[in-house]
Amino acid sequence: MAANQPDIDIAPLIEHALLIPTATPQQVQQWCEEAERYKFATVCLYPVHVRQAVELLHNKKPKVCTVIGFPSGATTSTVKLYEAQEAVENGAEELDVVINLGWLKTGKTKELHREIAEICSETGKIVKAILETALLTEAEKRLAAEICMDAGVAFLKTSTGWSTGATVADVKLLRELTRGNIGIKASGGIRTLEQALDLVMAGATRLGTSKGPDLIRERDNLEKEVIGNG
Repeated sequence: MAANQPDIDIAPLIEHALLIPTATPQQVQQWCEEAERYKFATVCLYPVHVRQAVELLHNKKPKVCTVIGFPSGATTSTVKLYEAQEAVENGAEELDVVINLGWLKTGKTKELHREIAEICSETGKIVKAILETALLTEAEKRLAAEICMDAGVAFLKTSTGWSTGATVADVKLLRELTRGNIGIKASGGIRTLEQALDLVMAGATRLGTSKGPDLIRERDNLEKEVIGNG
């Protein structure tokens, strides 16, 4: 690692995301192979690809994560719960659930809490609530975090990546709010090692990115440079 960068192994924190609408079975296979090679935390993909990924990663270190109500969060609670339950039946271990932003902004906090709590309790899996922080005021971020933590989520996730992505400021705010009691997943727009390390230093415990292999190669190249200059 370069002298001006913290010595943090980011590989176990990376969730290798394949969330483009055109994703193919061949790409799912590639992402799973890369996740295993680099020992990433998860592969994160659409529900339609869960069964294939589960087969490819059977008895391997990376878990299979999928997205629920993605990317708008505006499907009904019944549909979200069914989507989550079906994903779990197909083998998903982790669920990234987009909260209903309209409910949050119009004060329907009971409905929001009920929706997330039901998914947590009915699936029994790791649930990450996607807050889409770029679309929220600071007061809304605080309220969303409070509701989702009370509902039983294991992580707060900054973004879908479909608006804008994670910021150091948002991760710091979520660290303040969670006080280390649950995880923080920074996602969206993480394309360089420097960005990734900044987010981890700010408090992120997972990194959602499609650029995981690039980040590892960047790290390895920096280490070679340090050795070469030593």
